[in-house]
Amino acid sequence: MTSTTTSGTPVTPRRSALTDPGYQAFVVLRIGFTVAPLLFGLDKFANLLADWPAYLAPWIDGIVPGSAQAAMYAVGVIEIVAGVVVGIAPRFGGWLVAGWLAGIVVNLLTLSGHYDVALRDVGLLLGAVALARLARRYHGARS
Repeated sequence: MTSTTTSGTPVTPRRSALTDPGYQAFVVLRIGFTVAPLLFGLDKFANLLADWPAYLAPWIDGIVPGSAQAAMYAVGVIEIVAGVVVGIAPRFGGWLVAGWLAGIVVNLLTLSGHYDVALRDVGLLLGAVALARLARRYHGARS
């Protein structure tokens, strides 16, 4: 016997979805790739977590208009948008974040002394790709 919610949705399938390890991984990645870009994007305006302009390779600073801090404001806006897109449409947002992280990795590899951060961001990029792939299965069907 299955009970139903006020929306008429059976409770048992919802509970079984929560026990699916793939769905759990999707939820963890979706929350992480929604919250982290939002927080890091907002911090580009406050520089509380890091001196963000110091992470901008000189060659990129030379081609973007304005100061390195102005570039970080643009980066912050892009990261906030990426977090919102992941929250709304993780199937597309995962690829957006993966592409953005690929750009960050290129930037860091051309900036001496930040190879450890570049390696970490490669791991994050792989997580964003995993989110996009998992979203093909889980988003919409059980979100």
